Amino acid sequence: MTTTPTTPTATTPAAPAPSANGRVVALAFFAARAVLEGVLTRHGVTYHQSVTLRAVVAAGGSMGRDELVVEVNGSLKTDESVVRGVIEELTAAKVLEEDPSDTSRLRLTDAGRELDTVTSAESAEISARLYADIPAEDLATAGRVLALVTERANAELAGA
Repeated sequence: MTTTPTTPTATTPAAPAPSANGRVVALAFFAARAVLEGVLTRHGVTYHQSVTLRAVVAAGGSMGRDELVVEVNGSLKTDESVVRGVIEELTAAKVLEEDPSDTSRLRLTDAGRELDTVTSAESAEISARLYADIPAEDLATAGRVLALVTERANAELAGA
């Protein structure tokens, strides 16, 4: 049996938008991440490496190694050893380097800055398309809801 998709008309209303829940949020996250990973792959970067690089950029281009591990672990919710491995990958790739004046700190190299600039610009173009035409008030509401869910999930993890 073959079914033909229908287009909503005056007599066939559109299906209601799904309520926000874990599945809806996860589907949006993984779809957007898959698009982002296309950008990252073209530049030889993994998702975990990108998150780690962005943390250093957000900190002004330099950050303590232990602070970076805590920051990235807080974002990715992964084992500390995984984050340390990613830092070593970025250091080996000469995207990050130890700060010669304080070897407990890592800083961006010129290559790291360039990589961030290129991947951020490409990602921004994609984000603009993904979020186009969504009213600002809807984005603000979604942001508040997701921030609250994140806060509650982090509290659950801290209590576990």
